[in-house]
Amino acid sequence: MAYKVLVVDDSSFFRRRVTDILNKDPQLEVVDVAVNGQEAVDKALALNVDVITMDIEMPVLNGIEAVKKIMSQSPTPILMFSSLTHQGAKSTLEALDAGALDFLPKKFSEIAQNSDEAGSLLRQRVLEIARKPRMKKPRAVATRSLTAENRFPLKSRTTTVTQSSTGEKAVSQFAARGSHQEIYSHKAVTKSSGKEYSLLAIGTSTGGPVALQKILTQFDANFPVPIIMVQHMPAAFTAAFASRLNSLCSITVKEASDGDVLKPGCAYLAPGGRQMIITGSEKSAKIKILDDNSPKITFKPSVDISFGSAAKTFAGKVLAAILTGMGSDGKEGARMLKAKGATIWSQDEQSCVVYGMPQAIDKAGISQLSLPLDLMAASMAKEVNCG
Repeated sequence: MAYKVLVVDDSSFFRRRVTDILNKDPQLEVVDVAVNGQEAVDKALALNVDVITMDIEMPVLNGIEAVKKIMSQSPTPILMFSSLTHQGAKSTLEALDAGALDFLPKKFSEIAQNSDEAGSLLRQRVLEIARKPRMKKPRAVATRSLTAENRFPLKSRTTTVTQSSTGEKAVSQFAARGSHQEIYSHKAVTKSSGKEYSLLAIGTSTGGPVALQKILTQFDANFPVPIIMVQHMPAAFTAAFASRLNSLCSITVKEASDGDVLKPGCAYLAPGGRQMIITGSEKSAKIKILDDNSPKITFKPSVDISFGSAAKTFAGKVLAAILTGMGSDGKEGARMLKAKGATIWSQDEQSCVVYGMPQAIDKAGISQLSLPLDLMAASMAKEVNCG
């Protein structure tokens, strides 16, 4: 049975184009269109669709406000279409903050070399978020303090933590293929392994902007190590995203620049369309930004490239995390880090928008701990503080 799609745009030409592209996949069926945000809200509620594509600039009600209303009344996976401008980036980030799961540039020529490639990418992205388990209306969830009584040591094998209906965390530990499985119940997983760290490295893609914001806003200004972040994002978006994060966080967040010296309490976001590598030594590490026109490298920036350079500079003194995202970028970089003795974590499947990148390192046996997003920040802070 095909996923039902609602296409929302005030341009009749764009509505037809998106409809034709999506209907080429038998797994997708555009069941209706909407010409403004308010009509989108009404039809999302009436049609119970599986996924929505949404423009931002529309009459009556814009895309951002429409996303807010849809997510409060009939939560549905939403892909935004955006212009690759600074203002377009700001609006898209607001839409993601409101609950949209993913975005694509509205000019398909900016994401692909030809129309066939662009169409394939659009169908893939819509399918990925359509497969996300049906969302539920948000409800208040009580948070628990992280006390010494509800922590347990990190293991060398992968550990998955999930939320149960009672509020406790059901913890499933699984080792290599063929080994037995053990189930535990804990309120949190935050006890430090006692390792010494000089860097926190994070790689992510689809769903990453919201995940990064959730993590970084929980860090104190005196976070003890530098942070590097690789988010798959167009060049026009990364400066706006870094600025947004900086305005919300206690730590300093900036788009990485060539020659930046890594400092504790500062997070550096890889610029879109280029590669960020770490050079120098552990005590005097710097960022180098490189232009990359190689057709062999899909992602610019690439998690593999940044993580690989961190392995050379910091060896085992890295805590690295792979968050939600499509594909497998970060697997080889994480493998290089782990070979040097670094600690590798992943986001669990249930809290991911797309369980692609974390799944790649989980299946390869690279991840040592799989955590839900809600526990990631507290666990990172505890681990790097060695408390």
